[in-house]
Amino acid sequence: MRVHRVAAVAGFVCAVLLVVNSARRAGFLPETAFTHAIAPFGALTGLLAITGVYLLIRDTAGGLGLIGYVLNSAGLAGAFAIEYILHFVFPYLGRGTVNGLLAGGTGRAFLVTSVVLLGGVVTFSMAAIRSGAMPVLGVILYAVGMVPGSLRSVVPLPVYLIGLVVAGVGVAWMSARLWAAEEELVARSPRTGVRPTA
Repeated sequence: MRVHRVAAVAGFVCAVLLVVNSARRAGFLPETAFTHAIAPFGALTGLLAITGVYLLIRDTAGGLGLIGYVLNSAGLAGAFAIEYILHFVFPYLGRGTVNGLLAGGTGRAFLVTSVVLLGGVVTFSMAAIRSGAMPVLGVILYAVGMVPGSLRSVVPLPVYLIGLVVAGVGVAWMSARLWAAEEELVARSPRTGVRPTA
């Protein structure tokens, strides 16, 4: 399985996790050890998917694509760290300790991560559209959904959750393009094999 296909699979998993996480937060799915354990991996699989998208568009996305990819990937890596802390660290701390952390450097780090992710999403989406290699509507859905998805502490919870679902649809759409791109690359590559002896 080549890189575009691996990234596509990661994107499909990311889309599912975004929907599952949103359904859990909205109360449509139960809060269990399993649903909490898988929650952080939406951002991680999203990072893998975005890497695949960048590899596909880099020849036509130019410097804007590189800047957007660096910011977007850094923001997603930070989002993974935040989700990990929220699910595996904060639950074991007292409410006062958590509030103190959020009021200090930890809260500022969370804010910086949100700003970096937001800037990366917007910049990368612009580059992806300009490249002409990705489905425009899929990229727009990703960008529109990730704007509130990047601002979880600022926007109302329903807006945040709907944003994650919309972003998930966009990621799935772009992942389908990655899957198709892999087939196109295989079709264009020279065929190898053993020559017939007769």
